[in-house]
Amino acid sequence: MQESRGRWLWQYIKEKRGRRAAVAGVLCACALAGASYLYFHDPYQYPLPCMFYFLTGLYCPGCGAGRASYALLHGHILDAFCYNPLMTLLLPFIGLYVVVRGMDWIITGKNHVDRRISVKLLAAVLILILVYGALRNIPVFPFELLAPGGMEKYF
Repeated sequence: MQESRGRWLWQYIKEKRGRRAAVAGVLCACALAGASYLYFHDPYQYPLPCMFYFLTGLYCPGCGAGRASYALLHGHILDAFCYNPLMTLLLPFIGLYVVVRGMDWIITGKNHVDRRISVKLLAAVLILILVYGALRNIPVFPFELLAPGGMEKYF
């Protein structure tokens, strides 16, 4: 019964471009609210906990992303790069994907974007993220720069 209501609602939304645009607007408002919260939420005073770091003592590929996002929202690109260089480099591409995919869905109601992205590219990015996560935990010179805040003493 619940499944059929959810399917009906999804079909109702997908029928008209205006409904899809309204859903996209709500999602954009939620993203803006989250960005506003992070803009005023100082992660230096109230850090965002990482469960992976808490349980293992190792940095995950996302460690430092909260501070990097805070720095980006305040226009401090170098500080953001110091906290999570990979996220800082990948964020424009992720943002571009979200915007293009969202516009495609609003206009056509379908997904024409994902089939144009190479599976090899996605696998390469996944491998890059995993290797980055491993390398940032090696406590010797070039790799310690990848740890959150590791570059701060050099800049």
